[in-house]
Amino acid sequence: MPPMRSPSWTWDELLLICSRVVENDWRQLRVYQPATEQLADLLQSLPLHDSAARALPEFRSAASVSRKSADLITNRPGYARQATRGGHLTALIAEAFTTRRSEMMEAARAIESGISSGELVKIPPQPDEVDTAGYAAREGRLLARWAIFRERNPALRSRKIAEAKRLGRCIRCDVCRFRFVDTYGPIGQDYIEVHHIQPLHISGPRETRLDDLAFVCANCHRMCHRSHLGATWRTPEALRTMMSNLQTPVTVANTDCAAGS
Repeated sequence: MPPMRSPSWTWDELLLICSRVVENDWRQLRVYQPATEQLADLLQSLPLHDSAARALPEFRSAASVSRKSADLITNRPGYARQATRGGHLTALIAEAFTTRRSEMMEAARAIESGISSGELVKIPPQPDEVDTAGYAAREGRLLARWAIFRERNPALRSRKIAEAKRLGRCIRCDVCRFRFVDTYGPIGQDYIEVHHIQPLHISGPRETRLDDLAFVCANCHRMCHRSHLGATWRTPEALRTMMSNLQTPVTVANTDCAAGS
C-alpha cells in the first residue's frame, strides 16, 4: 500500500498563505523566517483535514508553505517568467488577490480571528459550505461554515421573528415578498429563514446582531448563497436587483400584509 500523501491544498489554506505573500510584497516566504513557521502552525490547526492527514510529518510544514508561496507568486497574472505547476486553485487565488486584494485580505483576517478565538474550531462541517467547484469562492469554506451555522441557529431566528412582531413588521421574504402563511395557511405561520446581510469577510467574526439578519424564503436563500461568476454571497437587495434586471418581469407576490403577521 503506497504511503499516504498530504491532502491537496484548500481555498482557505491558499488564501492565508497568499495574504502573507502579499504582506511580504509578493516575495517568497522562506523556511528560515519565523513568520513562515508561525503560518505553518496556523495551517496545521485549521479544522479542514482528518487526524490521519494532520499526523503526516510533511503536513503543512514550513517547507511546504514556502514552496506553495512560490507557486502563488509565479501564477500571479502578469508574472513575466515561467509559472510553476501550482494547479488551478493556486492560479485562482493569485488572481483574486491581484484583482480583489482588500476583499481577500479581509477574508484572511476573519479566518485568522475565528481560529485564534476558537470559534471556527468548534463548528462542525455544514451542508452547502462548499460550492460545486469544491470551495466557497471569496469567503472561504470556514467562513461559509460559520455563516451557515449561525443562520441555522433556531434561537437567533426566533429572536428575529419576535423582534419583527414587536415592531409590527411583516414576516415575509425581503427579496420576493413571499409569505408562507398566505400560501400554506396556519402551517406557514411565522415560517421563514434568515440570511446574513453581510458575509463574514466583511462584517468580521463577532456575535450576530438582529440587524445583521434579513428574512428570506428557502428559494431566495439558496440564490443568495449560490456560486455564480465568482461570488457566493448576495444581499437581499442585490438579489432583488438581479431579478428586476431580467427581461421577463418577475412577479412579486404578497406585497401587502397586516402589521406583524
